[in-house]
Amino acid sequence: MLTGLGDNEDAAVVRFPQGKALVQTLDFLTPIVNNPYWFGQIAAANSLSDVYAMGGEPYTAMNIVCFPIQTMDKKILKQILEGGMDKIRESGAVMAGGHSVKDTEIKYGLSVTGIVDPAAFASNRGLRPGDHLLLTKAIGVGVLSTALKANFGDSAKIEELIYRWAGRLNKAGGKVIQALGLKGATDVTGFGLGGHVLELAKASGVNVELWLDNIPFIPEAVDLAGMGMFPGGSTANKKYCHSLVEVSPGADSIKVDLAFDAQTSGGLVLSVPEAQLEQARDMLLEAGDLAAHIGQVLPDDPAHGKLHLV
Repeated sequence: MLTGLGDNEDAAVVRFPQGKALVQTLDFLTPIVNNPYWFGQIAAANSLSDVYAMGGEPYTAMNIVCFPIQTMDKKILKQILEGGMDKIRESGAVMAGGHSVKDTEIKYGLSVTGIVDPAAFASNRGLRPGDHLLLTKAIGVGVLSTALKANFGDSAKIEELIYRWAGRLNKAGGKVIQALGLKGATDVTGFGLGGHVLELAKASGVNVELWLDNIPFIPEAVDLAGMGMFPGGSTANKKYCHSLVEVSPGADSIKVDLAFDAQTSGGLVLSVPEAQLEQARDMLLEAGDLAAHIGQVLPDDPAHGKLHLV
């Protein structure tokens, strides 16, 4: 940075690496956990994820904050920002400022600028028939968040599970994209696993088969979904995608529903050529991520759904 935060500038001037391209993204959200520090970490990880999904590296970040400063303890705001700052440091990015407004509801996130090789990045268009799909985080955070808001079940355990999965950076997945030159990837957020994979299939002109028994669903989320603790956004995801989805007879209905569960700061779906599959899995596992082999990419077939759940 060529300008310092201590100088009260209204904008940041940053030196840009030669031969790189920009990845720009912005995301912010309302709290999904009660712990303000954890919320700051989750919101920051969620905002940084889109950069990793393209094989980029976060470079600078700016806070976006809405807070009821007149009615809520400032210590809560401090803890949220500390959580976000620690996650930004973990990513290797530089905090370059931000903006805050008074609001009746807490909202927090980041505007992130990343860098990427303009000749080598992943996108929704990069799936090829024969590729295999790897998923780096478990599914079910939307159900857990709904249960936590409803104070249903063991709230402390549920909150810890949300933080465990949603607070983790997708940094390792981004490194795999870079190292192996992967062309197709996405992160799993509000549209759910099924919705985001369907976006990949449509953009790439292919069909995709997901293996429900291979998808790592959070066991507590499966139990809660079976009790009807299913968020409205997830139901809307499934309904919106319905016309392009084919479900095998006898498929577990709870798992089908959870395939569309709206995630916050979910994992990456990586489209990996078969020859690189074991190397990609080894890299993810070594970094502590999941490397669930959840499906495969098939040639386009108009006689079948773009997304097949088996």
